Amino acid sequence: MDNEIEIPRYFICPISLQIMKDPVTTESGITYERDSIERWLYHGSNTTCPVTKQPLSKDSDLTPNHTLRRLIQAWSATNGDRIPTPKAPPGKTDFLKLLQDIWVPELQIEQLRTLARLGSENERNCRCMEESGVAQAMVRLIKTCLNKNSLMDVVEEALNVLLLVQSPLETMNHLAFENYDFIDSLTWVLQHGSDKHHKAKIHVVLILEWIIETAPAHFVVRLNEAFFQGLVQVIRERISLQATKASLRILLEACPVGRNRMKIIEAGAVFHLIEFQLSTTEKRSNELVLCVLDHLCTSADGRAEFIGHAAGLALVSKRIMRISQTVDDRAVRILSSVCKFSATREVVGEMLRVGAVSKLCLLLQADCGKSMKEKVMGVLKLHSKVWKNSPCISVDLLSWFP
Repeated sequence: MDNEIEIPRYFICPISLQIMKDPVTTESGITYERDSIERWLYHGSNTTCPVTKQPLSKDSDLTPNHTLRRLIQAWSATNGDRIPTPKAPPGKTDFLKLLQDIWVPELQIEQLRTLARLGSENERNCRCMEESGVAQAMVRLIKTCLNKNSLMDVVEEALNVLLLVQSPLETMNHLAFENYDFIDSLTWVLQHGSDKHHKAKIHVVLILEWIIETAPAHFVVRLNEAFFQGLVQVIRERISLQATKASLRILLEACPVGRNRMKIIEAGAVFHLIEFQLSTTEKRSNELVLCVLDHLCTSADGRAEFIGHAAGLALVSKRIMRISQTVDDRAVRILSSVCKFSATREVVGEMLRVGAVSKLCLLLQADCGKSMKEKVMGVLKLHSKVWKNSPCISVDLLSWFP
C-alpha cells in the first residue's frame, strides 16, 4: 500500500473517475474528459452540468484545457506513464475536405471508411458530419452509382456512413421526398447486390424503414413493383433476422395505401411469407408475418395465393395458441376472410383435416377475451353444418360448437 501513487484529484474526470487525457472545460467552469461530457450531453435528455447542476445545452462550448492537459502529461511521465497529446477533434473544414475527396475514384473507398470511422467514434463527430452535409453527399453519391455493379462496394460504404450520421428524421425525409430517384437507387441495391453485398442490403432496408414509417401517403402510393420485389427478395434470401423484420415492417406500413396491396401480392409476397414462417418460431417475426398476411388476405388474389400454398392453412392453424395473442387474433382474421369469401368445398374440408376447426374450438375454451370468442364463433357458424358432423372434431370439442 505504501507504494501506491496518489493521483491529484483535479486530474480525475468527475464522470468517468479516470485520469483525463483530453480535458475540456464547460461553461459551468467544470473540467471533464471530452468523451465523457460529450456522451453526457448528446445521449438522453441531460441538460445540466453533472457537478454544478447549472443549465448546459447540447451546443455548449467545450474549451480544451491545455494547461491541465500538460500538467497531467508531465505528472504521468514522471510516474512512468506517457499520455500522448490528444489530436484536435475534426471540424467542419475536415469533413468538407473528405467530402471533396469522395468524388475522386481512387480515393472513394478510403475516404468513405474514414468518414465511417469518425462517425463511429462519438456523437460529436456525427453532429459535425450532419452540419457538414454528409447525408446529402451520400445520397448524391449513391444516386450516381445506379445501375453500375462495379461500384457496389462504394455504395455499401456510403450506406454505412448514411446510417452512422443519423440525421434528423426531417432531413432524411426531405432528402428522400425531394429525390425519389434515391428510392430507385436503394431498390436497385436490393435487387442486384450479390452475396458479398449482404451488408449493403441490410443498410438499405434499415434506411427505407426509417423513411417509410413517417412518409406521407402521396409518397408511399408511388412505390413501384420493383420496390416490393426487392423487399420480398430480402425476405426470401433471409440475409439476417434484422433485415427480414425491417422488410416486414415496411410491407405492413405500405400495404394499406393505394394499390400497394396488389403490388405486394404480385411480387410473390404471400408465398415467401409462408415459407419464411415455416422456418421460424420467433415471436415478433410471426406477428409481423401474420399481420401482413391478414392485410393481403382481404384481397381475392391474396386469398388465392394463401390457399394455393400447401402449408398456408395448416401453418396459420398451428400457430394459434402457441405464440401470442396478436398471432391468435391475426390467424383468426385470416381464417375468417377465407371462410367468408373463398370457402370452396375443398377449402372447408382442408380446414378440418389440418386442425383449423379444432383449434378454433379450443380457443373458445381458453381465456381469450369476449371479442376473440365472438370472432371465433362467427367463423365456426359459417360452415357449422359441415364441420359439426365431421369425425375430425373430437367429442370433447363438440360441446363448444355453435
